[in-house]
Amino acid sequence: MTLADPGLARPNAPLPNRYGAMCTEVYDLDKPPGSLPDVPFWIDRLAGTGGPVLEAGVGTGRLLVPLLEAGFQVEGFDRSADMLAVCAGHCAARGLSPALRQARFQDFAYDRSFAAILVPVGTFNLIDDFGEALGVLRRFFDHLAPGGRLMIDLLPPGFLANERPDIRTWTTPSGDLLRIEGRAVDIDLVRQRRVTHDRYERWREGRLVESELEVMAFRIWGLKEFEMALAMAGFVQISVGADHQSGKRPGRSSRILNFEALRPA
Repeated sequence: MTLADPGLARPNAPLPNRYGAMCTEVYDLDKPPGSLPDVPFWIDRLAGTGGPVLEAGVGTGRLLVPLLEAGFQVEGFDRSADMLAVCAGHCAARGLSPALRQARFQDFAYDRSFAAILVPVGTFNLIDDFGEALGVLRRFFDHLAPGGRLMIDLLPPGFLANERPDIRTWTTPSGDLLRIEGRAVDIDLVRQRRVTHDRYERWREGRLVESELEVMAFRIWGLKEFEMALAMAGFVQISVGADHQSGKRPGRSSRILNFEALRPA
């Protein structure tokens, strides 16, 4: 169902999934390092990992920082320079110095392999083209050591048709009011693709002083579809849980799907 013409085909259309300065500021206020309840899940799942770990789409370090503090050898990449700058600042403030680099999912490259690759919080859904997503899964496979694990969180299928606007506010340390208003502008059930326009605003003493538009494009996967995509990329022993709870199977009320798969030894 199309709600409006998102205008993404026009040459001057905003770049999807950019994560600019205001978006990054809001993300960091909303999700400071260690604040989300999935951190114990990741620490438990990574226990005993014998080798380096790569976080793909590291963002502001909200998961990277607690994993480093827990003693894991983790590094990461992200497309957004603004996100990486905040991540580096959080790490430096804690005496941490992980390897960080700017790269996209579609072209990241390392000259070594990893014992595990993580893609938490539905970040993989931001690869909104099926062919590109399958290529990224194969790139993950190539960057894992034999027996290495790929762990990906995906938004559930119900997210695709969600038309409710997202309106939230935060107060910065300096007293500014930051506001986001996100609205779905295109929902394509055939392509399983959802586009939102997120408007970020900075209000100071009752006056709007800054705004930023972010176009966010998501591809939503069916559970069995993603299992088959992982198998096509060469992975084995594919499993899926839900909501970062050990032993919980996906159901109608699941808020996140937790996939895990192995590169054959």
